[in-house]
Amino acid sequence: MNSFQGGPAGAPVLEVDDLAVTFTRRGEQSTRAVDGVSFAVAPGETIGLVGESGCGKSVTSLAVMGLLPRRGVEVTGSVRFNGQELLGARDGMLRRLRGADMAMVFQDPLSSLNPTVRIGTQVTEVLLEHREISKKEAVEEAVSLLDRVGIPDPRRRLDEYPHQLSGGMRQRALIAMSLACSPRLLIADEPTTALDVTIQAQILELLRELVVDTGTALVMITHDLGVVAGLCDRVHVMYAGKIIETADRYDLFARPRQPYTGGLLASVPRLDTGRGTPLTPIRGSARDTIPWEQGCAFAPRCDNAQDDCLTEVSGAIVPLEYDGPGRELRCRHPLTYPAAPAGATALGAVR
Repeated sequence: MNSFQGGPAGAPVLEVDDLAVTFTRRGEQSTRAVDGVSFAVAPGETIGLVGESGCGKSVTSLAVMGLLPRRGVEVTGSVRFNGQELLGARDGMLRRLRGADMAMVFQDPLSSLNPTVRIGTQVTEVLLEHREISKKEAVEEAVSLLDRVGIPDPRRRLDEYPHQLSGGMRQRALIAMSLACSPRLLIADEPTTALDVTIQAQILELLRELVVDTGTALVMITHDLGVVAGLCDRVHVMYAGKIIETADRYDLFARPRQPYTGGLLASVPRLDTGRGTPLTPIRGSARDTIPWEQGCAFAPRCDNAQDDCLTEVSGAIVPLEYDGPGRELRCRHPLTYPAAPAGATALGAVR
């Protein structure tokens, strides 16, 4: 049974406000990995954090869960779970929340599972810690969880060690552990990276059922735009530690406004293009940035960049601004589109 008392009815499960994470090392320049990130997720809602590797998605999730090291890391801003502030909270309270009310599926199952402990022990540990059940009941529940995520012969797998499972099976075991207590908030960091297409579809359907059936708030961290299109309600695109575009998934796919978002979508291979059609990747790499204090970090890679993208205006560096119903944008020269035909909708454009 979940121990945390929920907030007011209809309130967001998770509210992140102006979150910043800075890494420092003696004798070296500090690194701002997350820079003023704000978002919220409500019960039964799925949001996506999207971007290339190194844009700050995973660090954001670790900060929310309170899993960043204390030494050499400065975390500022606000993270509220059901109205209660988590930044600066006591370790005991965070341990009670993690695994029960808040859960996370990590990107690398090999380093997330203890290689010296059997799978069954690791799954039942979560159940025994947070639910009032016997060890026998925990074992049966663990078998059910492993079967639910598509692991064949789940009872036998309980007695095996992580190295005896394939990468995809280890990932599914991690997902089973995260679902054990039906958390109110689930953060999934690239949960389908090691899975083949068939199992990936099963896992995404399982996560979708979890959100619908239990009202869990889901934060999906991914660079796979196909996952975003099939699962997320709203999407936050991140670059160089900041959110640079926010939109409903249909609007985002139909009419991306930030050139970076447009580049991500354009780089996805399409089945309706002719044979031999070259891919259109974003030029440069995620390391080709400038500090946000000097302008837009994406400017060195942006085909729309102009001189004012490299300057400060009224003390605000490329601010995140309202860009129509449900949209926010951090860009001075966004992508533009011809006027839509009368009666056309973003949903119709995607379909």
